[in-house]
Amino acid sequence: MRFLVDNQLPVALARFLSSAGSESLHVRDVGLSEASDSGIWRYAADREFVLVSKDEDFFHRAARPGAPVQLVWVRLGNCRKAALLAAIEGTWPRVCACLQAGERIVEIR
Repeated sequence: MRFLVDNQLPVALARFLSSAGSESLHVRDVGLSEASDSGIWRYAADREFVLVSKDEDFFHRAARPGAPVQLVWVRLGNCRKAALLAAIEGTWPRVCACLQAGERIVEIR
């Protein structure tokens, strides 16, 4: 699986996921830091990325029947980068298992 991390989340998350063995890029890495949600969605769909975002708009897109993109929906409130990474590290094996099982949306709370 390949992951594309959205703007509301830090670049450090993409690096962390890469270091944990998951191919991961941040939208800034691919020139999408100013892109619309539609542009990010198309990029993820065209390149078969799983999108990692806090944006509820992506939840609604991923929930549509036949949606071409899986979503890791980060539902954590505002927190420091270290707390975010620790929370994701603790749930990442479950997240990956759910995605591999075909779940369209996996929440991290």
